[in-house]
Amino acid sequence: MNTTMHRETVSELTLYISPKGRDSWSGRLPERNADGTDGPLSSMNGVHWVLRQLREGGHVSGKITLCFRGGRYEMSQPIVIDPRDCGPLTLTSFEGEEAVISGGRRITGWEESTIRGRTVWTTVIPEVHAGDWYFRQLFVNGERRDRPCLPKKGEYWMRSVPGLDLSKGMIDQFIYGNNRFYADPEDLGAWSNITDIDVVAYHYWVEERLPVVELDPASGYVACGRRSIFILRDDLEGRYARYRFENVAEALTEPGEWYLDRKSGTLSYIPLPGETIEGCEFTAPKTAVLLALKGSAETPVEHVTVENLVFECTAWAQPPAGSLEGIWDEEANRRDELFGAATQAACNLGGAVMLRYARWCTIRGCTIRNVGHYGIVLGEGCTNDDVSSNVLKDLGAGGIRVNGGTAADPRDTWNGDNTITDNEIVSGGRVFASGVGVILMHTFGNLVAHNHIHDLYYSGVSCGWVWGYGPNVSRDNRIEYNHIHDIGQGLLSDMGGIYTLGVQPGTILRGNVIHDITQRNYGGWCIYLDEGSSHILVEGNLCYRGGTEAFNQHYGRENVVRNNIFAFGGHTVAKLGRLENHNSIGFSHNILLSDGKPVYAPPAARRPGHLGFRSDMNILWDTTGTLTAAVSGPEQMDIDGWRETGNDLASIVCDPGFRDPENGDFSMTGTSAVSRIGMTIFDTAAAGPRRSPGAHR
Repeated sequence: MNTTMHRETVSELTLYISPKGRDSWSGRLPERNADGTDGPLSSMNGVHWVLRQLREGGHVSGKITLCFRGGRYEMSQPIVIDPRDCGPLTLTSFEGEEAVISGGRRITGWEESTIRGRTVWTTVIPEVHAGDWYFRQLFVNGERRDRPCLPKKGEYWMRSVPGLDLSKGMIDQFIYGNNRFYADPEDLGAWSNITDIDVVAYHYWVEERLPVVELDPASGYVACGRRSIFILRDDLEGRYARYRFENVAEALTEPGEWYLDRKSGTLSYIPLPGETIEGCEFTAPKTAVLLALKGSAETPVEHVTVENLVFECTAWAQPPAGSLEGIWDEEANRRDELFGAATQAACNLGGAVMLRYARWCTIRGCTIRNVGHYGIVLGEGCTNDDVSSNVLKDLGAGGIRVNGGTAADPRDTWNGDNTITDNEIVSGGRVFASGVGVILMHTFGNLVAHNHIHDLYYSGVSCGWVWGYGPNVSRDNRIEYNHIHDIGQGLLSDMGGIYTLGVQPGTILRGNVIHDITQRNYGGWCIYLDEGSSHILVEGNLCYRGGTEAFNQHYGRENVVRNNIFAFGGHTVAKLGRLENHNSIGFSHNILLSDGKPVYAPPAARRPGHLGFRSDMNILWDTTGTLTAAVSGPEQMDIDGWRETGNDLASIVCDPGFRDPENGDFSMTGTSAVSRIGMTIFDTAAAGPRRSPGAHR
């Protein structure tokens, strides 16, 4: 290591890192000098040594920039930035070059053979054979490839589950999960390496990932090493859970599939048409976290900027080993119970980039891809951080997770006042289907705006993490002008393009464009105010093609819903799930457009004059020409019958004049109808990123 340090003090300094560098050099030159005595550093170990010598010696009074030359940096452990490194600090790539921080290793040494009549490429990995490495993801030329599954399409159905009574309702026995079930014997085989097989069951709003420990093809008995978090039932349907077997060696039959034999260390891959060994680059992950900004309540990390870098290829593990708490606290790994699901929203998983007690830090213009958990996690004590103009794609769970201490925790654990804007979050839930695009749990004062969130299997944005009316840190969160679409895709149930929980005064959902939310069995909503959602303003949103409704409030208090366009729900357009003895919701100055379905679904207990729900000064229209204003249980009401309940007395029934709503064009040919109800039209064309994500420069 070069111990020669400059004695002068400078206000700013750039240190260079390069795959061609050496840690014996100073790092002050972007490339090797002519006589080979100095140049860039080669590793973060070398960078940390130099950086801390400079900081502790007082040789730099201001910003230090760590500039990564183009190339690939394979990380066996995370880059950890702690308070000793800060003051301020920027990590960036060299101008015009792409620096890739990778948690993966290249797999080489392939040979071609024929197995069961198919061309198969194989290679032996000594580390796997020795028991030092095992991976569950493989990327070929940057694209995720699948482990072999059965059935090849669709799912099997569990034949029976010990102790589960299907005659009871879907919530009865709800949390009494199981680690055993009986399959149809014809769905099983005399498979090898059964302890490497996962049962993956999709139900309710989670996926259960249950590693097999015992399997009897004769009886259909399957025992697993983890217990499901919910009963093994197909939620709303009166049948046992659907599932598939993942990572079955004998199911390796289709192009693009791969299998890793843990015992022999042999990796097998069936190439896609046109692929050649020479033209394919194989990468498998070795680490779950690539960058950690790690402060403490007493000494937070401050003023760190991470920009224009690529983070890729991280491993996944089930909680607790894959949890945020497990990454920061190994003791948590030994305390937690082993459940099959990563709980709702995969909320206990870590991320490729993780912040804890970090303030005024920025992640900007980066690409995060091919990861096993979340892309970015802002954990406890994170305040005033900025995550903007990034691309997060091919995610094992979700995009960005924000969470601090609860209302009962010390204030220094709280999380808030962060900004998440102009990001693209796409193709999430590839391992943990319940991952969310952006989830705000116990956190306040955040701005989530102008993001493009699409191609996920659960909610797009989730805000709040207290069920019911209990004390809640969440408040004053603004979720504005996001474009959210193709959510759910028929895999899970009970989700929202935007989903909220609990009492959170000052929270605003404004100007978002949300469409094509598709549930499995029930609950596909564009905007979903779930249990206890209270004091929330919902205004100026365009919501259409909700699988069940465009808008749904389960129950809550004093929410205001105004100036929105809600169109084309699968069952009805707007729904209120529960009527309580307080003002639940005010619903006014909205356009509700149907295509043959009833407009409203109030609770069955709806009675005239009840103050819990007030709807008025809206436009109601059905494109078929026959309007059913409301359905409550078996009763359907026309507009006159609905008005007898005291609602929509001043509302109008007329065509609002959209140009082509069936094809998503809600621009208006005129404004006379909206002016009659005093509606304010928001500019929904502003939804989505204002600049190209991933291109900060």
